[in-house]
Amino acid sequence: MLRLAVRSIPAAASLATFIHLARGGFRGLNTLGWTEAALVGCLLVGIAVAAWRRAMRGAVGAIVDLRDDLDLGGTLISAAFVVVAIGGGDLFPIVYLLMAFLVAFLPRNAGLTLLGVALVYDALVTLGGPVPNATGYLTHAAFLALFSGLYHLVLAARIAAARRAESDAVQKRIREVEERARTFRLVSSGTQDSFSGMSSDEKWLVASVKEIEGAVQAALEIAETGLRTYTCAAFLLTSDDRSLKLYDCRSGSERVQRERFNAGEGIIGGVLKRRAPVRMNSPNGLKGVTHYEGSGPAVQALLAVPILEASGLVRGVLVADRLANEPFSDQDEKLLSTIAGEVLRSIEVERVMSYIRKTRDEKDRFFRAIEELNRAGSPDQVFVAVLESTRQLAGLDFCAVTLVSEVDGKRMHRVVRMSGVTAQGQALSGQSFEDNNGLVANVVRYGAPLPGRDIKAMDRQIIFDDETQIRGLGALKIFPLVAGDRILGTLVAGSRKKAAFEQDVLRMIEVIAIQAAQAVLRAQLYEQMERMATTDGLTGLYNHRTFQAKADEVLAQSRRYQRKFSLILTDVDHFKSVNDTYGHPTGDQVLKGVARIIKTMARDTDIVARYGGEEFVIIMPETDAKGAFTISERIREAVKAEVFQTEMGPLRITMSLGIATFPDSAMEKQQLIDLADQCLYHSKRNGRNQSVTVDIMQGGRKQLKAANAS
Repeated sequence: MLRLAVRSIPAAASLATFIHLARGGFRGLNTLGWTEAALVGCLLVGIAVAAWRRAMRGAVGAIVDLRDDLDLGGTLISAAFVVVAIGGGDLFPIVYLLMAFLVAFLPRNAGLTLLGVALVYDALVTLGGPVPNATGYLTHAAFLALFSGLYHLVLAARIAAARRAESDAVQKRIREVEERARTFRLVSSGTQDSFSGMSSDEKWLVASVKEIEGAVQAALEIAETGLRTYTCAAFLLTSDDRSLKLYDCRSGSERVQRERFNAGEGIIGGVLKRRAPVRMNSPNGLKGVTHYEGSGPAVQALLAVPILEASGLVRGVLVADRLANEPFSDQDEKLLSTIAGEVLRSIEVERVMSYIRKTRDEKDRFFRAIEELNRAGSPDQVFVAVLESTRQLAGLDFCAVTLVSEVDGKRMHRVVRMSGVTAQGQALSGQSFEDNNGLVANVVRYGAPLPGRDIKAMDRQIIFDDETQIRGLGALKIFPLVAGDRILGTLVAGSRKKAAFEQDVLRMIEVIAIQAAQAVLRAQLYEQMERMATTDGLTGLYNHRTFQAKADEVLAQSRRYQRKFSLILTDVDHFKSVNDTYGHPTGDQVLKGVARIIKTMARDTDIVARYGGEEFVIIMPETDAKGAFTISERIREAVKAEVFQTEMGPLRITMSLGIATFPDSAMEKQQLIDLADQCLYHSKRNGRNQSVTVDIMQGGRKQLKAANAS
């Protein structure tokens, strides 16, 4: 209660001030009294309470809601208009400044609400005085709206500009890191155009580049000190190997080339072409010095050493020069060559780490894919796992799983799931097509991955069937789903990139396809075993054991939510004579037909099972005796109307049905079953071919007792 009272202080103070202004209070210094002083004190307390509450919520990371904003803004506006009411219209700019402050620091919805509050207060002060000033009010209102709106727009524009500038700076730094990473061959040129959205890769690239930067800087410091150079610089070849770009330097000149320059010109061009160190000196200055801009310093001694890989590829050049005619010695050349080797080694180490990291990530994705497949319990879970893992592993744009089956002696293929396609392409999921000369059918036929040639040579090749075309792919591979000596279907993998399928990736996808086939087979066998364990082999309905479990579940739900459910027990009339007269195959035909009719007539929520022999049972959740009787009669009439064609001519049968309802008839499962069974036999004893509820059965017994008594 105390907390609620304290929180109500700002709103109460603002409301009291508003009412007092509406009654003509605060109309000059000569009208002030104890009431006004008390209201001002309440306003100050309200401002303090609202500010303290906002500060506390911000300190603990809680969200500041609209009420907090309105409490603070409302009390400040109330105080501002008290000042205007006392001091006169000349002080109205205080309100403008306050609204600018509130619009700047509060959310838009709070700012708009407080603007409305300010307009209402202004109406009280400007229009409610001794001399109403409608023109002044309209002027104030226009300026308040214009001032607040413009300030909000200007502030929003400044914030947006600042965010764009920050984003541009971040992107520029990422591009610089990417370019340097390509220069170091940490990533291949052209294979990855953007690192947006890949925070872990960005962090790794920045760390790698910084590691190399540190090694190069240390190497240049050693060279500068050991060789006593004017300029010592490292120039690295760009990713196209046509230009050189300064990576780092130690120099007394500001004219060292900062932009790219042609790698084939001047002394440095000769070093790169010959792939050998160059030492030159001249008292008149050297010609062909290209590592300075325009008219650089007069270099009289120069030593340039190529940065060479073990394979002979040139990655850049280290340049050391002197302004004095002091030739570099053999020892100097050896030192600079050693430093060049250290620079190359630091780059190579990071490149190896890059390869290790890439390989590790691929293997992690591969093993996660295998784990997902092993955890999948149903075929659909397997399909989802194989598509998702394959797409992530190879960066695919299109992926599909097909299954093959025999239908009427013909091989049929079905697209069970697809990913990475448009909404129109997704419509292919679930579509079936006959065996043909397409790639999918041939993969199943031969049990080998296809195609074996470039996608360019197969623009008109059929993937699924003649009516299904997948365009825009640069690479395609279809793998068989092989489990033992069985081919269950195919895994179709496609990419817009022509070089998407490296040998390592192909091998991993092939292993995934094998694991997927095993997982699909396990899931199918599990479903088959579960179906065999829960269904009746002749009719396809639930068996007796499953009926008992389902009945327990429905009973528990009905008890929990206090709802009714009914149970119907049925029996084919004179079924023994059918078997004796027409034979057991005809009897089986009759049972299958009856099961089909019951399943068709029952609702989707009903549970239909074979109770045993020629008896069937129906569990009807949330159904009273009247509803169960209606459906029971529909089933009875449908069975009665059915004509079974046999070798001995047409056959018609009838059924008897007994109905019991929870909780009207009984509270326990076995009691319900026993009552339904008693109703069933009541039907048989009284002419068969009828539905009997507990009420009907008990009513018949009462009539029989009455007849016997009379």
